[in-house]
Amino acid sequence: MRNPGVACAAVMLAVLVASGNKPSETCRTTLQIVDAESGEHLAGIIQIRNQNGERLPLPELFKRGTGLQDGFPIHEWSVLPSNVVVDLPAQQLTVDVLSGLETERLSQPIDLTGKSDEEVRLPLVRFFRRKENRQVSGNTHLHLMKLSRDDCDRYLREIPRSDDLDVLFLSYLERVTADREYTSNHYNAGDLAELTLQSGVLLGNGEEHRHNFAGFGQGYGHVMLLNIEQLVQPVSIGPGIMKTGTDGIPLTRGIQQARDHGATAIWCHNVFGLEAESNWILGRLDAMNIYDGGRRAGFKERFYPLLNIGLKVPFSTGTDWFMYDFSRVYVELEKPLTVDNWLDGLSAGRSYITNGPLFRFKVNEAAIGDTLDLAGTDAVSVSGQVEGRIDFEQAEIVLNGRVVATAATRKVGEHFRAEFQQTITVDEPGWIALRIPPPNLRDAGPKTPTNEFGRSLYGHTSPVYLTVDGESAFNSRSARAMLEQMRQAQVAISEQGKFESSQTKARVLDVYADAAAKLRKDHVALPE
Repeated sequence: MRNPGVACAAVMLAVLVASGNKPSETCRTTLQIVDAESGEHLAGIIQIRNQNGERLPLPELFKRGTGLQDGFPIHEWSVLPSNVVVDLPAQQLTVDVLSGLETERLSQPIDLTGKSDEEVRLPLVRFFRRKENRQVSGNTHLHLMKLSRDDCDRYLREIPRSDDLDVLFLSYLERVTADREYTSNHYNAGDLAELTLQSGVLLGNGEEHRHNFAGFGQGYGHVMLLNIEQLVQPVSIGPGIMKTGTDGIPLTRGIQQARDHGATAIWCHNVFGLEAESNWILGRLDAMNIYDGGRRAGFKERFYPLLNIGLKVPFSTGTDWFMYDFSRVYVELEKPLTVDNWLDGLSAGRSYITNGPLFRFKVNEAAIGDTLDLAGTDAVSVSGQVEGRIDFEQAEIVLNGRVVATAATRKVGEHFRAEFQQTITVDEPGWIALRIPPPNLRDAGPKTPTNEFGRSLYGHTSPVYLTVDGESAFNSRSARAMLEQMRQAQVAISEQGKFESSQTKARVLDVYADAAAKLRKDHVALPE
């Protein structure tokens, strides 16, 4: 027997076609992200797929992967500010949406069949509330190139907010001829202030002060000078980058000049460069950018040795060219949010870095960046929690570079959590921190979990420092290795550098000699 409902629908369709009123092929759809609990409007990123699983183009929205080469998962996402209207096929679709790092991912079916106008509310569950924990997120290293000024403006208005950043530093840099296409070089303080108002994200300025012996090879290194009053000249040093001049200016000169005027100096690219250790030993750096556009070294190889000789090294990060990742540094901040206050908190070491998981960490009552003085061998109470949208599998407590406790993740709703509440015995001075297992930097070995943009997950707090009867950490093996490293740097500079005179060459080599002398003076047992 013929279905009467089907027959009725067929008759109605025939009437619509005969009258010229065809069923709508597209639906004018208002998309709105909100906090599921508070109803607060959020910005985020979105992808929409049809019934066949094919991703739909969204020409009204800004592409999250703008400026980046094709072939990465980031290109599957578009930026969704609040209350955006888009034309979608009038059919059944699936919407995936998230905001920053603190929300679960929502996958929501919507049925637009036969509709010409529709409002779609997308409620996101926020499993971490950084503001309640006084955590303020920032990206300390960003440049943009080969974009029109209009696209660059839109990039800065929409993407940082959709990533749920609070602070972003846009920095100037130079490379002969190539810098003609560095769009971010054309922003002044007034431009950044206007974009701050438009985006709701605090934009600060900076400069990447740098040196390479060859165009992209090893050199003295790169350092971010943030919140500068004026550019430190030369911005890029030597013929390797600028095809003119000599290698006769060490980075430390520009660092000191900028800091004398209140700027913050952050070493870039995982201690890439010969001058990193020397400047840390001489007390001329404020923080260390890790995984900001390069993964040339892991924590164990280059960062832990600095901590193991008693230096205080706050961890930071950014994304260098474009925001290809969720990379950010969270700073605990009790003062009002300003560029100065945020950078002061970073320099004090009240930070952790991440591109996914979010951290809470205390040792006794000491917070990240604090120094806890113990009396002889002592037991400390460690409390920590790591939460993330992606399963990071395990969290680890690290004491003086050694993993001393682990906790596996468990699923909570649509996110993952690992927790610690335990006692750890400390029998020597040093430092203690919370991390997830570091990314695998080699082809061999287990694969690291990745985030929505296909980037290997990482996360690490700056340390809580531990003194014993007032004595700080000092690992003589790390110190001797550092002395040898600085000696080899002097050899490399002598062989590769181009200098006007022996005097300018000595000016560069003296940085390493001064650092070695200070290390030996502070620790007289070290060999000459």
